[in-house]
Amino acid sequence: MKTLIKSLALALSLGFVTSAASFAELNPGTTAASYKSAVYTTITGQLSIALDKQTGGAVDVSLKDAEGKVVYSRHLGKNESKYRTRLNLSELSDGVYQVEITNGVETTTHKVTIATHQPVTPSRVIALN
Repeated sequence: MKTLIKSLALALSLGFVTSAASFAELNPGTTAASYKSAVYTTITGQLSIALDKQTGGAVDVSLKDAEGKVVYSRHLGKNESKYRTRLNLSELSDGVYQVEITNGVETTTHKVTIATHQPVTPSRVIALN
């Protein structure tokens, strides 16, 4: 029983130390917030961005076109921990865009392609009489 309790205490302390180390400061005086993000499309053609981050550091979210021009940007301050948005892309022209999420140290990018497909008329009609 004592061995089980010691093993459990050791595992919990190792887990705590590992978690604390991942949230530690990277450089003296500056902190980078760790974050998890998801970027996905909806059936209505909108782009959803979900972000959960640690408080204490800032994170920037931006949408850039193929030339690098910023089409959308949002700065999340150090006290914000969650961010959810849906971007309406109907006004954007066809092309390749990039969602960029950065905390100043790490950068995550997601490629977004917008393409308008013209409906194809059937070249052959089948009818039942």
